Amino acid sequence: MKKYKSILLVIFLTIFINGFSQNVLTKEQAVSIALENNYGVKIATNAVEVAENNTSVLNSGFLPTITGNAGATYNLDNTEAEFSNGESTVLNGAESSRYNASVSLNYTLFDGLGRRYNYKRLKEQYQLSELQARETIENTILQLFSVYYNVAQLSDNLNALNETLTITKDRLVRAEYQFEYGQNTKLEVLNAEVDINSDSINIINTKQDIKIAKRDLKLVLGESFTEDFNVETEVEFVLQFQKDSLFEKAKSRNIALLQAEKNIAISKLDINSGKSAYLPTLGLTGTYGWNKNNNNAASFVSVSTNTGLSGGVNLSWNLFDGGATSIRVRNAKVNLDTQKLQKESILLTIERNFNTAWDNYINKLKIYNIQEKNIATAQNNFNRTKEKFKIGQVNSIEFRQAQLNLLNAELSRNQAKFSAKLSELEVLQISGELLNIQF
Repeated sequence: MKKYKSILLVIFLTIFINGFSQNVLTKEQAVSIALENNYGVKIATNAVEVAENNTSVLNSGFLPTITGNAGATYNLDNTEAEFSNGESTVLNGAESSRYNASVSLNYTLFDGLGRRYNYKRLKEQYQLSELQARETIENTILQLFSVYYNVAQLSDNLNALNETLTITKDRLVRAEYQFEYGQNTKLEVLNAEVDINSDSINIINTKQDIKIAKRDLKLVLGESFTEDFNVETEVEFVLQFQKDSLFEKAKSRNIALLQAEKNIAISKLDINSGKSAYLPTLGLTGTYGWNKNNNNAASFVSVSTNTGLSGGVNLSWNLFDGGATSIRVRNAKVNLDTQKLQKESILLTIERNFNTAWDNYINKLKIYNIQEKNIATAQNNFNRTKEKFKIGQVNSIEFRQAQLNLLNAELSRNQAKFSAKLSELEVLQISGELLNIQF
């Protein structure tokens, strides 16, 4: 739990170090807020806390049990007594009472090592719960950035669309002037107005998409996050490892594989715990008691008080339990074989998923780099077309096409950029390095 809390603490501290700047929700702040407020993470944290409590010595069975008992009895009897000397007496409403108190101790000295294996199992279960919490955190971070980068991509798209609309408005003003001075037909003005409407509709739709994407992001951040915000649109690719070294990390740090190894360890302890039933159990008992009797007149002793200490050792050996222990041990061995098979299956799945994720990342990164170069080509083409349009060497249709080519290049570049970044995060998750990077 301490290791798990330290991971969260390092991430949480960034929210205090990096304050909100101009209403921009940074990636570090988004991670901190999500891990603090996301319900899935909270539930996983509680599960870790329960597992940690279970590893306490108080839950181990190694400590003795001490029991206190006390009681009181009151009798009101009609008694007819005949004594050995021939005399007799009759008592009506004869009162008598009894009081007792005791403290008992029971301690198991030896139980076939069952307690030892069960205690080790609880510790392994605690470590497994930490791994499950880490898996929840990793999935939450991936979900967070999937939505975060969707907002970022739409924001970049909106900027490109706004620039396109500004250029189209300038074109309309130019067309209106040319029409007024008889240098152009009304068709140029109408074409510009149609393009403005088209650009405006694209902006309206993108703004609506941003609102929806921000709602999705707020849901991941937790319902307590209600502020409006912008997001960072710059990305930095942090993957520095070679494929082979990263794959070796995947085979040792992948969260699914680590959980499988813990399940194997737990299954081995289950076998040993089951075998402990073949051995005897040796226990120690001790009692300190006090008893007082107030007898009626028919008794030879009027009042008696006893105090004393008693102790003992008991041995129990279940020589034959109908075969129940044997079946439990057999099933535990079968479960161990199952866990080993699952580990082998996970290793194959990791290899496939890693290679697929790596290839996707490399391909998308190449596409992003090509799109970056394409932006420069499209921008150069648009600038040349714009100059020719000003001197009347190209018409508005050709100018619009160059404008759309630039816009489409920017939109494609935006998509390639964030798609490549998400692919990088997926590679880091499979290799177990997602929580070791600077967001």
